[in-house]
Amino acid sequence: MNKSANVQRANDRMVFVMTRCAILAAMAVILYYIEIPVVAFYKLDLSSLPALLAGFAMGPLAGFVIIVVKNLIHMLGSSTAMVGELADILMSGVFVVVASLIYKNNKTLKGAIMAMALSVLALIVAAALVNYFVLIPTYQKLFGMDVTAILGMVGISGVDSLVKLVLMVTAPFNLLKGCVISVITFLLYKRLSPFLHQ
Repeated sequence: MNKSANVQRANDRMVFVMTRCAILAAMAVILYYIEIPVVAFYKLDLSSLPALLAGFAMGPLAGFVIIVVKNLIHMLGSSTAMVGELADILMSGVFVVVASLIYKNNKTLKGAIMAMALSVLALIVAAALVNYFVLIPTYQKLFGMDVTAILGMVGISGVDSLVKLVLMVTAPFNLLKGCVISVITFLLYKRLSPFLHQ
């Protein structure tokens, strides 16, 4: 009887997690299409917000699954030959997983602040590496764009090399993005906690 009850509880928990993940993934997909131009070709979206909420409530795997699902769906209408979506899986995945892992082991206010701060730093590093070694070189090969053309699209005085592009544009942009999503998560998490946990 106890074994049967345990199996039932495990099944209920699985259904609960899958249902919440599906709802949050749908929200992430919608938010992915709402972009705010910030600088050059960098646009701010809040699609990692539902994944971060899921990661805090249900663990790193749930958060990462939402990142993957929203990008797979977005690939259907990709304007970047799927390169942008693959890059987002890497960058947003690092952001959400780092925050979720830290918070999972320290579920306090201090733990949440630490999780968000360190995850923003991880996002900046991941974004810099992915842009420099993956995203920009792939765009160059796929679309025949040289460095001069890419820098011309940025149109910022002093940004005359890929290193400067990453340090002066990519890193600050992802600092802004990480901070915005972290602050909104901080403000919403407790209010949404009943939905996320019950």
